[in-house]
Amino acid sequence: MDENQHSHTAPSPFKKLLGFVSKNAVAIIAFALACITACIVPPDREYIGYFDFKTLACLFATLAVVGALKNIRFFSVMAQKIVRTTGTVRGMITALVFITYFGSMLIANDMALITFLPLGYYSLTVTNRQDYMAFCFIMQNIAANLGGMLTPFGNPQNLYLYSFFSIPTGEFMGIMALPFAAAMVLIIGCCFFVRRDKIEIDMSRVEEQLPKTRTIIYLALFALSILIVFRVLPYLVGLLVILAFLLVLDRKAVWGVDYGLLMTFVFFFIFAGNMSRIPAVSELLSSLLQKNTLVFSTLSCQVISNVPSAVLLSRFTLNYRELLWGVNIGGAGTLIASLASLITFREYTAHNPRGSGRYIMLFSLFNFGFLIILTGIMSLVR
Repeated sequence: MDENQHSHTAPSPFKKLLGFVSKNAVAIIAFALACITACIVPPDREYIGYFDFKTLACLFATLAVVGALKNIRFFSVMAQKIVRTTGTVRGMITALVFITYFGSMLIANDMALITFLPLGYYSLTVTNRQDYMAFCFIMQNIAANLGGMLTPFGNPQNLYLYSFFSIPTGEFMGIMALPFAAAMVLIIGCCFFVRRDKIEIDMSRVEEQLPKTRTIIYLALFALSILIVFRVLPYLVGLLVILAFLLVLDRKAVWGVDYGLLMTFVFFFIFAGNMSRIPAVSELLSSLLQKNTLVFSTLSCQVISNVPSAVLLSRFTLNYRELLWGVNIGGAGTLIASLASLITFREYTAHNPRGSGRYIMLFSLFNFGFLIILTGIMSLVR
């Protein structure tokens, strides 16, 4: 009986492979592109110059510490306390969206969604307002993609460009302040149309005690990871300290780092480096970016996603101001414009598999609306 049950529940090798490919599709595509371009530009000593080791170290350190904080349910507990204070559907959804918006500034867009989408589902379920599920998830998705644009560590592409161009922190935040504020106003405007129906949230079943010592240590390590990003400390020193603490306190956080994302960066470094050494490609991309860096980089995201766009296009322009705008605003739009959008789509269809068509329609309506309006605003000031 147990054996039969096991045979029904154990996933087949094909399903495991399909799951792996689905989860790491972009990394696999990046690997293929790296291999193809390596046939055109054979590996040599210049390859080592392709890699931005500081970006990789900072990304690893941030993801590991955020994972440790997530494992003690730090973000969920903080978010639940905020949501509890709301008394209407509008207040609850606005709180969920802005928790995600500001959360992405600290823990990056994909981690913000992984952390706060389940809270959105839980909150809407216990208040019996599943009718707002699609809207809430879509707004949380937009919030995650656009909220992280203000800080160098808010989105992976920001961390890369901040390091690649050695942009001063104050200048970086100054560049991103206007699109960040404009996105916030648009999100508030969308949430305003949610009805102000009264709700009661019963979250008494949730344990809200955090382990005090670990919380303090992990927050200190998070502060350390920020100091590394802001170039206050050498990244190798900070990385070793963070790694040493987490290997003792929470190895699961180290093993749970999104290594697929890290390898995606590695492969795209190779791809972008090789592309920059192909004269015809270099001339074409340089010409297009010279005409309109903002629009071209935004459109590029719609086809190859924002992180690959940042890595590739950074080789062909010095106009990092418009490139930053483009690869952040460009995270809105199609489902593949940002990998974080696929996380939201999978989460929604897991709860509502029959609603995928309606979700994609609403997703496209809101995302392209944000994309067009924000690109228009930034085109006026470029």
